[in-house]
Order: sequence, then C-alpha cells, then structure tokens
Amino acid sequence: MAHRYEIYRDKAGEFRVRFKYNSEVMWASEGYSSKVSAQNLIDSLKSNVPSAPVEDLTRPC
Repeated sequence: MAHRYEIYRDKAGEFRVRFKYNSEVMWASEGYSSKVSAQNLIDSLKSNVPSAPVEDLTRPC
C-alpha cells in the first residue's frame, strides 16, 4: 500500500497520528491523551477531507 495512517505514541506518552505516503511522513498531528481521539481524527479526515477546497495563498509572481 502506497499510503496509510499510523497511530503511535510519542515520548510524552501521547497518541499521535501521522500520514505516510511511500514510507515518507507527509504530516503528523498534535498529541492526544486517548487513542480514541486519535482514531476519531482519522475517521474525520476520511469522511471530510475529500470535499475540502484548496485555497491558494501564494501571491502571483
């Protein structure tokens, strides 16, 4: 599989989510105190992100 979500624990013991594409970390979340909260983030992203608009904040050259 080329892409996946991972739930892991950081050094402080908090749960975090990261998204990997071809083994490269594309982004990582903030820390959550419960694993359920981390899973809720993944569920929310899966259901809401496909419809999210792209906003280009760059200035024309």
